[in-house]
Amino acid sequence: MLEDIIKERKKKLETIRQAGLDPYPPVAKRTKTCREALSLFSSLEKSKKNISLTGRLRGLRDQGKIIFADLEDESGKIQLVFKKENLKNFSFFKSITDIGDFLSVSGILFKTKKKEKSLEVKSWVMLSKSLRPLPSNFYGLEDTETRLRKRYIDLILNPAAKNLFRQKSAFWAVAREFLQTAGFLEVETPILESTPGGAEAEPFITKYNALDEDFYLRISQEISLKKIVVGGFEKIFEIGRVFRNEGIDAEHLQDYTAMEFYFTYADYEELMSFVEKMYKFIIKKTFHSLISENDGQKIDWSKKWKKVDYFEIFKEKSGLDLAKASIADLEKKAKELGLKFEKGTGKGRLIDLIFKKTTRASLINPCFLINPPVEIEPLAKRSRQDKNKVERFQVVAFGTELGKGFSEANDPVDQRERFEEQMKLREKGDREAQRLDEDFLEALEYGAPPIAGFGLSERLFAVLAGKPIRECVIFPAMKKVKN
Repeated sequence: MLEDIIKERKKKLETIRQAGLDPYPPVAKRTKTCREALSLFSSLEKSKKNISLTGRLRGLRDQGKIIFADLEDESGKIQLVFKKENLKNFSFFKSITDIGDFLSVSGILFKTKKKEKSLEVKSWVMLSKSLRPLPSNFYGLEDTETRLRKRYIDLILNPAAKNLFRQKSAFWAVAREFLQTAGFLEVETPILESTPGGAEAEPFITKYNALDEDFYLRISQEISLKKIVVGGFEKIFEIGRVFRNEGIDAEHLQDYTAMEFYFTYADYEELMSFVEKMYKFIIKKTFHSLISENDGQKIDWSKKWKKVDYFEIFKEKSGLDLAKASIADLEKKAKELGLKFEKGTGKGRLIDLIFKKTTRASLINPCFLINPPVEIEPLAKRSRQDKNKVERFQVVAFGTELGKGFSEANDPVDQRERFEEQMKLREKGDREAQRLDEDFLEALEYGAPPIAGFGLSERLFAVLAGKPIRECVIFPAMKKVKN
């Protein structure tokens, strides 16, 4: 029983204290990592130099006067050999140690009779007494909820989980490298906003006590970054957390990392070329290949990406011509497809719902989905060829959106009118419609140059890694377990 094991380990903890030792000392001696000890093994073995290692005990094999153990740190694992003839406190060690304890050990490297590289321990110190046993069957556990809820155990027992998060760190580092090399300045913008904007999403609300006002956790970095561009910076980006009070599924989180960048005097055509180069750079450097697999499908990012017209593919897949379709037509189609929507739902929301149901899943190979209806993107510049469309593109692959960019709307009059249309939708009950932001409109009235803007989130990493997005977050939001 778990309770009995914990009780026994607490007795061992008390034994350590009664011996006048600190079972949780504040510092530890380490001269080498496990990986370094193994990579430098030949020279260290030859020199008989004493080295110190630290880590967690991952295995104990008691053979009477010799105990073999496995010590693991972040860099790797090495075998330890405790011999009674070398240690005055051998019996004490035997009586108080368990798998899961952290130790500092010192000794010399040698090879056992079975030629295994090992450390012959001359002295040891308990660094942290483990009171709970590590689950023996945790690795490969099918209960995803348990693994995510107790991610620290998953990280201890599952090397693939550690590697995933190393890879994710590299993903963002490479993205940052690409933009900085291209001359972009990294900036930080507020997470707490008085008016949330830049996307269609329901925000989290919080109380700002010092100002005695309600604030919102940002749903996008867009508005603040555009105001910085108004201030004169021409190439900027931000990598940071955004928050959306929406549902959980394989592609969506409530709080996640996103990156947005903006550069002036460019449009969405130039932006597409830049983004294609950026994605290929990030994918190649992070995953060491431009071939990706997800859910049994394989794609090649190295080929030239096609441009897919939104209106054309929507008509092909749904049967509706968006140039002619009325809200009544869209509502009828949505009902035929079994889609749920509220009375008074706007045209843009209906188009998006139908598109996701009928069309998006068919876009497997990397492409740019371009020129959607103006109703679905209130912050993009209207198309020069057709005022009912906007100069926007989405990066789509594996049937999902993996980034979005557009020529940014910089006409304050047109932007106000489109905000006002969004506010009408809010009045009808659309809680995700955008708010009219007077401060942003005032900034545009001072004059904003032509701007190309783009954003992606950690969904891209999850898709490239071939995993649901919650698997790619160390501590995803989880519902409390009721005792």
